[in-house]
Amino acid sequence: MEKIKYRLVFNRRKKLNKDGKALIQVEATLNKRKLYISTHIFIEPKQWDSRKQQVINHPIAEELNTRLYSFIVELEQIEMSFWRKGIPITLGLLKKSNKTSMGADVSFTKFAYYTTMNSTKKETTKNNLLTTIHRLQEFKSNITFKDINFIFVRDFEHFLQMQHCKTNTIGKHLRQLRTFVNEAINAGYMNLDDYPFRKYSIKNEKTTHLSLTENELTQLNNHVFQSLRMSHVRDAFLFCCYTGLRFSDFSNMKDSCLTYEGDHVWLNIKMIKTNIQIKLPIDLLFGGKALAILQKYGTLERLNNIGSNSKVNIYLKRMSSECKINKVLHWHVSRHTFSVQLIEQGVPITTIQRLLGHTSVRTTQVYSEVTATTIVKDLTRIQNGVIGR
Repeated sequence: MEKIKYRLVFNRRKKLNKDGKALIQVEATLNKRKLYISTHIFIEPKQWDSRKQQVINHPIAEELNTRLYSFIVELEQIEMSFWRKGIPITLGLLKKSNKTSMGADVSFTKFAYYTTMNSTKKETTKNNLLTTIHRLQEFKSNITFKDINFIFVRDFEHFLQMQHCKTNTIGKHLRQLRTFVNEAINAGYMNLDDYPFRKYSIKNEKTTHLSLTENELTQLNNHVFQSLRMSHVRDAFLFCCYTGLRFSDFSNMKDSCLTYEGDHVWLNIKMIKTNIQIKLPIDLLFGGKALAILQKYGTLERLNNIGSNSKVNIYLKRMSSECKINKVLHWHVSRHTFSVQLIEQGVPITTIQRLLGHTSVRTTQVYSEVTATTIVKDLTRIQNGVIGR
């Protein structure tokens, strides 16, 4: 029996939708016949590398590529199920099987993929779950429900350790595996007595939120880079240090996000991760430093035209070395810096919560650890007869 060949194709009809995007499809070829299956992923032309068949220059490029990889793996698993049963595979059977629900012989990984893709979870949550499915497939190609036991979980943890995953990353994958197990029990594919996490302890380490000090921000701002690209990335990074925006929200800014109300300039952003609308008075935050950066570039869309998160992080690492800042910079450091700097200025935690778009103040409180700078400022205020912060 001839095996089906799969490849990804973008914008096959050479037509963009009203948002300037086109569909990515899987092209399945068998006996010189082709079938095109939608991945339900739409991107802009500049976000597709046709040679490598992967998404680039997109805020969540890595997650989308994982999702595309998982989609092809899903098709390959359908094909293999027919091979094992001795049934000649056809493109028609592949299409029909891809559209129908799971049967009794579904594998654990197929179940995990199906429940993830058909859930009402947010896209970011789905992409995180798909990353765990990808790791599970690397660990063992075809996982059945009977495979899932205490030893399997222990061995999967060991596999992730051998892949040099950090403790909290391993914990994230194990918690998401536990989610799939709970779903399988609820759906009747596994017995409650077979629950593998009953005596399994998922380890976590307390994380330190890396941030820049006021002196380091000045150091970064004053440094003269030979490369215009480095200068642009520096300015964009500092803009987020003064606004607290995630990379995904920064990358999706449009000029229409900027409004003028009263005497102030506001940045209106609907956050991708939480779907929460926030308003930032950028002329007031940190003395208007973000506004000054924006005025240098003229428009938000010129300012945020810096490429993908992964490539930008490479520049940030070079930047910290060139500026002699003894910290490994990545984009999210800007959000941490924003939070810590506001806390050190004495801004109430509830105000910072609103500016960050956190749904709970408990999330914001992770930044409120007292620093040496805060101690000095507070004691100086007391010494000068100023009560409170």
